[in-house]
Amino acid sequence: MLDALVSFDRDLFLFLNQGVRNWLFDVTLPFLTDSNRKPLGIVILAILWLLLLTKGGRPGRIAALLLIPTIALSDQLSSSFLKFLIDRPRPCHELANVHLLVGCGSGYSFPSSHAVNNFAAAMVLSYFLPRWTWAFFCYASIIAFSRIYVGVHYPSDVLAGAIIGLAVGFVVIFAFRQSEEWWRRRKGVKAEFP
Repeated sequence: MLDALVSFDRDLFLFLNQGVRNWLFDVTLPFLTDSNRKPLGIVILAILWLLLLTKGGRPGRIAALLLIPTIALSDQLSSSFLKFLIDRPRPCHELANVHLLVGCGSGYSFPSSHAVNNFAAAMVLSYFLPRWTWAFFCYASIIAFSRIYVGVHYPSDVLAGAIIGLAVGFVVIFAFRQSEEWWRRRKGVKAEFP
């Protein structure tokens, strides 16, 4: 059973990495997948975060501030703990003829930290800004897909990353709600978020 799942995961990787190849994905996905490491991407993300902080009202400010511990928790859980616990090589390290569009990296494959971080952020942002839920999860899904397309993660890496990210986001929201409830009882005010 496990061998069949591993084989399916590799076949699906090869299909998504090579079978859907096209010039548009070849140009856009390498930029998007590592936008948090490129100067232009960092500037864009910083501007969006500052807009959320300054123009998003109370929900935007809380979401912007909660993104800091959310990403710190999700990234450390994935990059510093789970990857070393699972110890799975990246497809670009173990498969021949991978359509590799970014550096393969020396790290491990499972789970995809990009998927963990982006789905955790999407979960938190969606809680405070539900009107934009579709945009947050579309972006997280595009980033997750890009990790397969550029050749550095298997589909199971990004699926597990998405699930772990959602769980981390849920934990952060739960902790916020518990803190808000404690503060509300202490001050005798009504909670703003249901």
